[in-house]
Amino acid sequence: MTRLAVNPTRMELRRLKARLKTAERGHKLLKDKSDEMVRRFLSYVRENKRLREEIEEDLADAMRSFMLTRAVMSGEELKQTLCLPARTVNVRTDLENVMGVEVPVVEITENENSVDTLPYSTLSATSDLDVAVEKISTLMEKLLRLAQVEKTCNMLADEIERNRRRVNALEYVMIPQLNETIKYIVMKLDENERGALVRLMKVKSMITPDN
Repeated sequence: MTRLAVNPTRMELRRLKARLKTAERGHKLLKDKSDEMVRRFLSYVRENKRLREEIEEDLADAMRSFMLTRAVMSGEELKQTLCLPARTVNVRTDLENVMGVEVPVVEITENENSVDTLPYSTLSATSDLDVAVEKISTLMEKLLRLAQVEKTCNMLADEIERNRRRVNALEYVMIPQLNETIKYIVMKLDENERGALVRLMKVKSMITPDN
């Protein structure tokens, strides 16, 4: 491991020791943060998997009901029946801090004038269409939540990768360099002290008269 290009002085030694202490503390904090981020990331992944499975199952049920309806209703009849919206909603977006990462939050609220029942006469449609419309209507909130969770997973994954590079840079580059440089300075200072002691002994022997 290459050392830093510094002067081997006691002042530089104190400065490097302070940097090493800060680097080791930062490495521990980043490592703890990385572990917690991975834990949170895995919880979002599990939620993403659960939501996706639920949505795919509900969509499959709704599509089956639509297919059964399409078998007994013409395309024009189906279009006229479904031309009016059953619900109108407002969507509000915000940001939430998750381990230092600003992730999106999506909330929906129904308008007060939304229709609680089906937007067509039940006499003009089949029961399969009722099931399909109700299934699709309940999927909106799940779909928005799935989009939010997937985006959070992507952003956390990117941050985990960046954090991992910082941890590796401290663990395998900066901290070893500081240790190697401190070791070199200590060795040079000891060497200088020994040289000074030898010179002092020689001077003393030269000025001290022989008995």
